[in-house]
Amino acid sequence: MYNLLKGKKGIILGALDSKSIAWKVAERAHEEGAIFVLSNAPVALRLGTIAELAEKTGSEIIAADATSIMDLEDLVDGAMKILGGKIDFVLHSIGMSVNVRRGNHYTHQDYNFTKTGFDVSALSFHRLMSVLYQRDAMNEWGSVVALSYMAAQRVFPDYNDMADNKAYLESVARSFGYFFGRDKKVRVNTISQSPTPTTAGNGVKGFDGFIAYAEKMSPLGNATALECADYTISLFSDLTKKVTLQNLFHDGGFSNMGVSTAIMEDFMKDFQPEAKEIVEETKDKDKK
Repeated sequence: MYNLLKGKKGIILGALDSKSIAWKVAERAHEEGAIFVLSNAPVALRLGTIAELAEKTGSEIIAADATSIMDLEDLVDGAMKILGGKIDFVLHSIGMSVNVRRGNHYTHQDYNFTKTGFDVSALSFHRLMSVLYQRDAMNEWGSVVALSYMAAQRVFPDYNDMADNKAYLESVARSFGYFFGRDKKVRVNTISQSPTPTTAGNGVKGFDGFIAYAEKMSPLGNATALECADYTISLFSDLTKKVTLQNLFHDGGFSNMGVSTAIMEDFMKDFQPEAKEIVEETKDKDKK
């Protein structure tokens, strides 16, 4: 350990169980010398095992519904009271799609579910930063990080309305990040992580295929939850004081790939007759 967060104070939202990236971030922040408050929605606190994490890291838990301004105000006020002052880092690791859970296709959503997912997964980030900003709760050179996914930029059909939520999340990081940087000297970034087998991720249809495909596409392979936690710690630390308004891809290089030899070899092995037929059809079209 490097004591990268020695003396720093924070809030970590979204840890549910040991599979959660937020859980790994909390463990690593503790190892690097930070103290922090853990938070999640009341229902998540009942379903998860966050009390175990709190005991392990010597942290207190404050229940907060991220769709409620009052809950978030109580969270921020309570955290500053517990921690004895302003905050140095915040992690937003919150995401949920009712449409995904109910199996509603992207082209046939229940829009009440869409609004709920947007409120929980995306608008909650703006709401959280608004409370932090209005209460002047962050120390200068503090860092706010939210977790995203590349479906915000590219089509992943079964990621459904979560893709829209992540796109808004990233936009909020840039727009609110400008004001937070200008007025408070606070950094705001998102991390676009590899597909990771968290409890939430496993709820997405075809998620095993996402993971396998990304592994074969990425020159360094998929980033694990622990590796994402390490990257998040670097963004909380003083080593990245001038990094802000960024969506940072942490995906083994996947985001810059067109095709890999492994994917091409698998494709040709499984679809060689069809591929030859397509080539011949293309040649015929060119002749015409």
